[in-house]
Amino acid sequence: MNYIGSKYKLCDFLLNSIESTLKECRAKPLKQSVFCDMFAGTSAVGKLFKNKVKQMISNDREFYSFVLAKNYIQNSTELPRARELLQILNDEDKTPLKEGRIYKYYALGGGENRQYFSDENAKKIDSIRTQIECWKNEDFINESEYFFLLASLLESADKVANTASVYGAFLKHLKTSAQKNLILNPANFEPSTNTHRVFTMDSNELITQITGDILYLDPPYNAREYGANYHLLNSIALYDDFIPQGKTGLRKYEKSNWCKKAKVYDELESLIKNANFGFVFLSYNDEGLLSLEQIKEIFSKYGKYRVKSKSHQRFKADSKRVQKQEKTIEYLHILEK
Repeated sequence: MNYIGSKYKLCDFLLNSIESTLKECRAKPLKQSVFCDMFAGTSAVGKLFKNKVKQMISNDREFYSFVLAKNYIQNSTELPRARELLQILNDEDKTPLKEGRIYKYYALGGGENRQYFSDENAKKIDSIRTQIECWKNEDFINESEYFFLLASLLESADKVANTASVYGAFLKHLKTSAQKNLILNPANFEPSTNTHRVFTMDSNELITQITGDILYLDPPYNAREYGANYHLLNSIALYDDFIPQGKTGLRKYEKSNWCKKAKVYDELESLIKNANFGFVFLSYNDEGLLSLEQIKEIFSKYGKYRVKSKSHQRFKADSKRVQKQEKTIEYLHILEK
């Protein structure tokens, strides 16, 4: 999934930097550590460290992210019925197409003049999502199967969405990938012998309730709200009663202090101050609301500060768009408390 701020391409840099820091400081190794991924997103970092640490704690305030983490991080044992369940949901004879909420609000056939999905794919999303919920309510599937199927639907739907990677707007005409029929593919997860925990809470509230060894922070860098850019994934995941607003069909969402210039400094300091973790690693690029000096100032108050950096390709929602700057510098700010 193309995702704003995704660390997928920076995994090697993060792993090497964290491991080398622990060795330099003579701290306990990763395999004995409790690791918290506070802003999980698509769980790219959580998946990287899941089987390298003693326990993973994953958190994100967005519900679609919570669904992905419940599958990729908390699910740890194989699901014997996974293939069978997917086959039923992909079979339109067994799971007939349904004109539900996604079709009504986000396909042209629904009459709201929005085209996030083709009519056919919107109906299929509705039918699959409804069936998953029915199975849950009837206790036909367990919690692990439920989140596996929801995660599979989110990622499969995203592949046929008629957008330029984010859901802030839809395209006027169906692009090639959006014309393909949705196929529910498995969101496969790595089995694990350890128990992992997943939350969907405000980061500054959760930090007062957990302890661990490594706290990894990858908060929003700028004014782009994830609740707005990925609202449709939340609508599929929640599948609740809501009234879309405006031309783009935005659902109500809570704005983040991390996206506000006037509040982000205090938000970070509060998080660092209350963190009961031996090490804090903060990913933040050179285009963020906070300056390098401000982050250094906060970190230095609470322990030994250092920083590592790497140049990499910046996120582009539209690959055809001409950008003044093709690369950005990712900084990994490190605090030994």
